[in-house]
Amino acid sequence: MGAEQPETIAAIVAAHRAGTMTPAETIARTYRRIRDHDDPAVFISLREEKDAIAEAAKLAARKDAAELPLYGVPVAVKDNIDALGFPTTAACPAFAYTPAHDSTAVERLRAAGAIIIGKTNLDQFATGLVGVRSPYGIPKNPIRDDLVPGGSSSGSAVAVGAGLVPLSLGTDTAGSGRVPAMLNNIVGLKPSLGMISTAGVVPACRTLDCISVFALTVDDATLALSVLAGPDQADPFSRDRPLGAITPFPASVRLGVPRNGQLIFFGDRKAETAYGEALKRWSALGADLVEFDLEPFYETARLLYEGPWVAERYLVIKNLLASAPDSIHRVTREITAAGARLTAAETFSALYRLQGLRKIATRTFANMDALVLPTAPTAYTTAQVLANPIELNSRLGTYTNFVNLLDLCGLAVPAAIRGDGVPFGITLLAPAGRDALLASIGRVFHADTKLTVGARGVAQPPLVPLTASTGDEIPIAVVGAHLSGMVLNGELKALDARLVEATKTAPDYKLYALKTTPPKPGLLRVEAGAGASIALEIWSLSPSAFGRFVNAIPAPMAIGTIRLADGRSVKGFLVEPEVLREARDITAYGGWRKYMAEGNPS
Repeated sequence: MGAEQPETIAAIVAAHRAGTMTPAETIARTYRRIRDHDDPAVFISLREEKDAIAEAAKLAARKDAAELPLYGVPVAVKDNIDALGFPTTAACPAFAYTPAHDSTAVERLRAAGAIIIGKTNLDQFATGLVGVRSPYGIPKNPIRDDLVPGGSSSGSAVAVGAGLVPLSLGTDTAGSGRVPAMLNNIVGLKPSLGMISTAGVVPACRTLDCISVFALTVDDATLALSVLAGPDQADPFSRDRPLGAITPFPASVRLGVPRNGQLIFFGDRKAETAYGEALKRWSALGADLVEFDLEPFYETARLLYEGPWVAERYLVIKNLLASAPDSIHRVTREITAAGARLTAAETFSALYRLQGLRKIATRTFANMDALVLPTAPTAYTTAQVLANPIELNSRLGTYTNFVNLLDLCGLAVPAAIRGDGVPFGITLLAPAGRDALLASIGRVFHADTKLTVGARGVAQPPLVPLTASTGDEIPIAVVGAHLSGMVLNGELKALDARLVEATKTAPDYKLYALKTTPPKPGLLRVEAGAGASIALEIWSLSPSAFGRFVNAIPAPMAIGTIRLADGRSVKGFLVEPEVLREARDITAYGGWRKYMAEGNPS
């Protein structure tokens, strides 16, 4: 089957709903591709094809099948996440067990219409960022076969990158959901901690682990997250963290970039150049780049493997270390055994330092929406990593190891395929709870690269247009004193309003400066051709907040329908015409902000 076939989750679900392709045909295609790809190191266990096809046919017969968000989508699951019908090995045969039920994440995928086809390879016990520490072999990197596939979620990333499945689950403690995404030219979504339940996951570091998502596009990854997210009584680390609304690219987004000289590329000039090009792309999209101090983040990263969190890894396999140490991969054993020697005093000392570093990170984010960093500073071949396993693995975690310690969410997005054929990616990082913001801007960046998705040379689908109105929130257009940074903007922020976008009216409005305190403009609809396009902002409010806001609006202002330049309509501020006799026509300025900026009364 060629590239004309539906590849993304969105396209596959649409084809199933339209009847142009059946779930059974999609599953059969997956198995053909697995056979053609011919890499036994991708999957540790694979379901019988006839059983998966039978499940797909049964699913299609359901009356509600077309309503399921992942209707008939084949999914691969990292083999440290329980899925009924498969052993869980964590890439260690001596550790393997047969789960009695699905992990919560897999249960939610199945409920959404997904079909689990197999369990994927990983760096043993999810310890590593390279994908070479497994007795089940080293998955070949489908982009450039001499490169490591990335880890620890190696098989999951390769399965998506090679086009075997459009969606897979990984886990992420120190970058295992992000580094493999870069190396396979796919999207890796690492949600806020606790957003996806880890019940039924073999722990690496229980306080830091999260399930991650690999997909071809940000929209696909976000759709999967919306299915997976939600609190779970079975997971004591679970938190109620709703995803929130994906919005158009915000009017003003501030992205943090490290101060000059702080970035490390280990001599890889091509990676350094690719990062610089990515920053230029962000600026061209309208982002404001703000410098920040990366050193506290580096210090946090050092805590992960030099501090007491290695003891969490030790707890998972201490019995196996005692009874059958030779069953554990040599490098994994060397790293993990160190956890037995840590004292309680050392642990508390590290926790105190981490709390201080978290405060520094909070202050950093007070001045910006997200950080934009290389996903990894460079890429290595399998031969290089096997010759120098610990040091090169550590280098790959330069920009990932601090993330979960600081309770950040992350989104790894492809940025370029370098001239030497090595993929390069960037990662957006933000405080927990900003997952939707990262998706909103990351999807636009990825589309702007015009890169094909994965390794099959398939073009990205066009971005689905987003309206300003999302979820249960109500958009409102403001043209004057409520604009961001203006004197009454605090009224919106006090109601937890969210800036959605900056745009303009259709070209049939006039703007007047009213004689009010504080100064305000009045927007008036006029005949087509008799006015101009006026700059405005669209903010979004909950229904109750919208009601409170509108009830407080004094005369001569009123809420009416405003037509936007792109043809949409939105509720917003208009003025009652009878008060305009004493007002000044300021339409020529094109907006209130420009009028005020040019020395007019404030």
